[in-house]
Amino acid sequence: MTRLRFALLNAAHDGANTRRNFRRELDADLVEFDATDGHLPDHTDFDGVVVTGSRSSVYWDEAWIPPLIDYVAEAAEAGLPILGVCYGHQVLAEALGGRVAGMDSFEIGYNAVRRRGDDELFDGIDEEFTAFTTHGDTVVELPPTATLLAENDHGVHAFRDGHCWGVQFHPEYDLDTAREVADGKRRRIGDARVDAALREITPEAHDAACEVKGLFDNFTEYARRLRADREPPAAADD
Repeated sequence: MTRLRFALLNAAHDGANTRRNFRRELDADLVEFDATDGHLPDHTDFDGVVVTGSRSSVYWDEAWIPPLIDYVAEAAEAGLPILGVCYGHQVLAEALGGRVAGMDSFEIGYNAVRRRGDDELFDGIDEEFTAFTTHGDTVVELPPTATLLAENDHGVHAFRDGHCWGVQFHPEYDLDTAREVADGKRRRIGDARVDAALREITPEAHDAACEVKGLFDNFTEYARRLRADREPPAAADD
């Protein structure tokens, strides 16, 4: 069987860490598109779509954001499996009819997230798990047909709508990325909070968060099954 082929819609403004992390975690051939430069596919001929994090907000007045939301809506309508991570989770929510808004606070660091119900994306993952979070926006209204899958005191952390999943946390982060991202938030949340977060970004915390990386295998396995179900049966030999 040929390898899966995913469109990686990279919304990070400096995409090196993002590219490395997703290429490490996803067992698929990734065709990368720099969404912030307006570079998006002109078709939906993929086995799935993955939308990354970003320092932008989905409601900002930036020319590249509406086309990204529109493409994700088109891919969902075409029946492609979609995984949105952090900003990608928020893009997916908006594309499917939900709403995103700024938070009164900012969540950062390795934090506990609680599952709600059972879903195959979270197979093998505990009811309460540790994940790295960094966001000042949250999904305040789920898409009309979506199901809540995970949350904590800061709001929605995962949902599903058909073949589409959004996760607010960052299962793809390694320690270097977590430290770099936290250190880059000093102007946003101040030195004291950043220094506190950095003290908690330890190998032990990262090891605990590695459990949730299993959702990448679950997503690719789902995409593989879906492709197999859609492939026409092989012709019988005469």
